Amino acid sequence: MQIIKKNTIAAFFSLLLISSIFAAPASAAVGGANLKVTIVETNPYPAKIGEYLTLTVQLENIGGDKAENVDIEIVPQYPFSLDSQANALKNVGVLNPGRTATKEFHLFVDKNAQKGVRSIDIRTKTDKDSPWSEKSFDIRIGTETFNSKGTVELKEVISEPRVFMPGDRGTITVTLTNTATTPTVTIDGSDFDTNARIQAAVLRPLSDGIVVLDAPYEDMGLLGPGDSIRLTFNVRVAEEATEGTHNLELAIEGNSFDYNSRKNIPLKVDSSNIRVIPSKELTMVDGKATIEFDVANTHPNEFNSVSIKPEAEGMRFYPAEYFIGPMNPDELFTIEFNAVADDSWSPGREEGKNMSLTANYNNGINRHANTVGNLNFTSASGSTESNPTAVLAGGLLIVSVPAAFLFYKKRKQ
Repeated sequence: MQIIKKNTIAAFFSLLLISSIFAAPASAAVGGANLKVTIVETNPYPAKIGEYLTLTVQLENIGGDKAENVDIEIVPQYPFSLDSQANALKNVGVLNPGRTATKEFHLFVDKNAQKGVRSIDIRTKTDKDSPWSEKSFDIRIGTETFNSKGTVELKEVISEPRVFMPGDRGTITVTLTNTATTPTVTIDGSDFDTNARIQAAVLRPLSDGIVVLDAPYEDMGLLGPGDSIRLTFNVRVAEEATEGTHNLELAIEGNSFDYNSRKNIPLKVDSSNIRVIPSKELTMVDGKATIEFDVANTHPNEFNSVSIKPEAEGMRFYPAEYFIGPMNPDELFTIEFNAVADDSWSPGREEGKNMSLTANYNNGINRHANTVGNLNFTSASGSTESNPTAVLAGGLLIVSVPAAFLFYKKRKQ
C-alpha cells in the first residue's frame, strides 16, 4: 500500500510539472526582436556648455527574431535641446538578429547649464505597432578642475584575440598608470598632491567596420602615485571589415582640461585561416583507402579546438572527426583517416567520388569553419593471388587493422 501511495504522489507531481510547462506564457519563450541601446560616442566628451553635442547611438537586436521597422527617438530635457523637433525621430528599418545600426543626434547644451551629470531619454520600438521602450542615459557636462598634478599615461594594451577575423567579437583592455613617483610636488613655491583622477574614458573607432559595444567609463576615482587601473572595452569587427590595422582613439579626461589626453589604439584584422592540403594521392583499393592531409595554421594568432571533419557520399571515415587542439601560427600537422565505402560500393564506383573536409577552430571566443571541397578519389584493384607474398601481405594487413583506428599527429619540420 505504501508503494502505491508513493507512485501516486510521483505521478501527480510529474503531471503538475508537465502542465506548468505547457501553461507557460509565450513571453517566457526565447525569441522575438529585442533592442539593446547604447550611447557609444559623445562628441565632445564631456559636453561643453553653450556648444553643440553629437551623440552616436547604437542599436543591437539581441533577440531571436527580425525587427521589421525599427524607430529610435531622443527625448531631450533641459539643458539639452534639438535644433528641430523633426530631428528627434529617426527610422532604422529592418534589423536582423545579431546586427547593429547607429544613428547620430545633434543637441545644443544651454549656455546657462551647470557642470555635472544630466540625463536624457531614448525611446525605441521594433515596428510601427509595437509599444515604445524607453531608457535613460547620463551625459556629463563640463570638466571638473582639480589641483592634483598626477598624470595618467597609457602603459599597456591587450587585445583578445590578438588578431581579429572579420565578424569576430573580442575585448581591448588598456592599463592606465599615474606616472607620479612622490606623494607631493612643489611648483612655484606651492605644494600639490600627485593624485590622478580619471573623470572619464571612452574608446572611439576611427574607421568603418569596427564597433565599440560599451558606453564610456565615468568617475573612475583616484589613482595614487604609481597606481594603475585596467579598463576593458568590448568590440566587434564587421563581416565586411577590411584587412589590416584599424585605429581606435582612447580619450581620457583627467584632473582638468590640461590633463586630458588622446591615445591611439591599434586593432589588427586578418582573414587568413586553417588550410587543409592532401599530402598524398586519394586512392581507393577494393573500397578502402588511407588518406593523409597536411593541416596548417596560416593566421597570425594561435587557434584553439582545431578539428578536421571529412565527408563524402556513400563513405565512412575513421575517425569521424580528427581533433588536433591548439595550433600556433605557421604550425603544420599531418593527419590520417581510413575511408571505407558503404554497402552500395562496387569496383570502379569510387572513381570520381567527391570528398570535402571542414576545418573548425576558435579565434578567441569566436567559432569559425572553412571547407575544402572537390577532392576526388581514384580507384585501383587489389591483388587476389594466393602466394607467399600475398599471404604475407594479408598477414600484415590483419596486423595493421587494429592500428587503423589509432590516430596520429605528426609535426612536420
